[in-house]
Amino acid sequence: MTVRTVSKIIIVSLKIPLWKIIESGKGAIVISWLSDLYKMQQREPKKDVEPDLINAIFRIYDRFPRIGLRERTGQQNMSLDIADAYVQGCNAMIEAGVGIGKSFAYLIPGLLINRISQQPVIIATSSIQLSEQIHKDLRVIGSRLGFTTVRSVVGKGMGQYACRYRAAGLLNPGETSSPLSGLVERIVNYEIDERADIKGGVSDAVWSNVCVNDCKFEQCRYRTTCAFYDMRAKINARPGDMDFIIVNQDLLIRDLIKKKEGTKGLITERPALIVIDEAHNLEAKVRDARTLEFTFRGACRALDDTLQILLKQTADKSLLPQFKWLTSCVRGIFKHVEADLLQNAKQENDRIKVSEMHGILFSRGVEILKEARLSLSVLSRRNEREIEDAYEAVNGLIELFAVLAGTKDSYLLWASKPQREATVSICPKNISQFLKHTLFNGKTSVILTSATLCQGGETLEEQYAYLTQSLGYKGDFMDRQASPFDYDNHTMMYIAKDVPHYHHENRTGYLEAAYKEMLRLCKVTEGRTLVLFSAKEDMKAVYSKLMAEADRLPWAVHVQKEGSSQDEVIAEFRGSKGVLLSTGVFWEGINIEGSDLSQVIVFRLPFPVPADPVYEYKASMAAHPLQEVFVPDMLLRLRQGTGRLIRSETDLGVLSILDSRLSSAAGKDYRRKVLDTLPFKRVTEDFRVLEKFVREKGIKRVPGS
Repeated sequence: MTVRTVSKIIIVSLKIPLWKIIESGKGAIVISWLSDLYKMQQREPKKDVEPDLINAIFRIYDRFPRIGLRERTGQQNMSLDIADAYVQGCNAMIEAGVGIGKSFAYLIPGLLINRISQQPVIIATSSIQLSEQIHKDLRVIGSRLGFTTVRSVVGKGMGQYACRYRAAGLLNPGETSSPLSGLVERIVNYEIDERADIKGGVSDAVWSNVCVNDCKFEQCRYRTTCAFYDMRAKINARPGDMDFIIVNQDLLIRDLIKKKEGTKGLITERPALIVIDEAHNLEAKVRDARTLEFTFRGACRALDDTLQILLKQTADKSLLPQFKWLTSCVRGIFKHVEADLLQNAKQENDRIKVSEMHGILFSRGVEILKEARLSLSVLSRRNEREIEDAYEAVNGLIELFAVLAGTKDSYLLWASKPQREATVSICPKNISQFLKHTLFNGKTSVILTSATLCQGGETLEEQYAYLTQSLGYKGDFMDRQASPFDYDNHTMMYIAKDVPHYHHENRTGYLEAAYKEMLRLCKVTEGRTLVLFSAKEDMKAVYSKLMAEADRLPWAVHVQKEGSSQDEVIAEFRGSKGVLLSTGVFWEGINIEGSDLSQVIVFRLPFPVPADPVYEYKASMAAHPLQEVFVPDMLLRLRQGTGRLIRSETDLGVLSILDSRLSSAAGKDYRRKVLDTLPFKRVTEDFRVLEKFVREKGIKRVPGS
């Protein structure tokens, strides 16, 4: 019997001598009975907690109006499902529709579970923006409910933190004109700890010079003032020292990898509960975390560092020609890869196959590297971080050489050119087994949640099937908590049937036609439009066109900026009520309520690239690749993007899709699945019908109003 089926009985029949709820002058609830409850639960099994935990959740929601919050049925149901999973010691997958308030839905039971168990709750998100928002939400709900001391930390990847050690090495007091020199000086002067501290943002190219890279940890003289070092200490705190640990999914996965390998993890050993928000991103995050990336400069540096360590410890001169030969192999690998990229990469972020290499004795390279690894393993007992880093780097090179030699077929291999530097990447083919054994193993209850976990299907198992298979999930499927927003009356979906189908060969013609349709649509809503691109190159091309005729446009044009935070460009967009071009992070996690955003335009359906090695492998494992891989993946992202439109009960808006593959005339099998999955029930391909809807709903401003 689940929590929701017995909860009403518990509320009616249970005598509750522990409850004593006092409203403070500020509207917060001070829950004095909890102190007794916490002590008691240290000695009793989880199931004995159930009555008090469920009562606590019901009573909290009963008092929402008194503390300035509005109760939502879906939110309360989700809190109860999470409590049920904790009590039963099982995992739970819960789709939480836009607007139910899913962060409060898991923070409320999280606060109670933390105080009962005296163990931290881990919340893993897919973006820095969401991590910081959850941290704010925790402060709000904790304060309103009377949890006066909630110890929490937001953990980010090292690339988000400034490194004073690196900055000090670049400091040149006589140079102040370049963006880098000014940034270096501010870091050294303790004005900047994180990338988010930089008002107006900073380019990836500049930031890469001063962010934390190869941290020296205890050996760094700047560690006492380092935000990264402080964060790492807090997320690895002992049970009882931290209440909530909010990290990105990348950090959680790296922690799982380290613990699987038998080394010390990055995050506390004994959490009470793990909540993974935006869990639809988890598969991609795991692949990224388990991907080893190699550049020519990085590989050569790793070989040189290893050689210097071994020469210092052994004075073995025979190592010199061996490592010189290895370096020549690395040079040959990247010369070959550069040629592949030049011939096959069509866009900036394309991942391409690496063609077969000849003339390099990879097997000999593996033997030399294994001998070096053995020597390093003896030295690593001294616990020196440089030796450990070299050992890890050599391990990676062994894997790379083995994959290139064809002796390891359990890895995917591809090349790309991020930051304009040729990169070779390898990644395990099957990541579901990794998650099954490290995350869903029953030691700690794991909650997976997102607004977009489900596809079509009659049963919950069928609806959650795509992510279940992709993630190797083991656990319960909870009822979908639907969005409370009135999509039927407040929205319309428009499909541009006359824009030609996109193909790489006709990209110019498609861009021209889609651009003209985009202008026509922006005119209908008088700006106030977010345009979502699935390709950065398309966004750049459209932005160039708009800038060429900016003087004639009746609204301002904005484009997303490089970097982690987009708050500034969003504020500019809201202020101008113009048009914002975006990709990447703007497909999810962006919240623009009210009439400032009245239209979302999806420039192209976000299908994954078929030639991408990851999706090519997934397709090879499916009986019907389009229906089993490409459409489900596209739908997950499309649902996220279209979720940007309606963010409150009073929002009105238009979703426009400039991809005629979705039109009725195109006859695509997936049209019905898309229309059934999205919440927009008013669908038209007639521009005049769209204009009438905008006019009748008052989305188009009347002159003088």
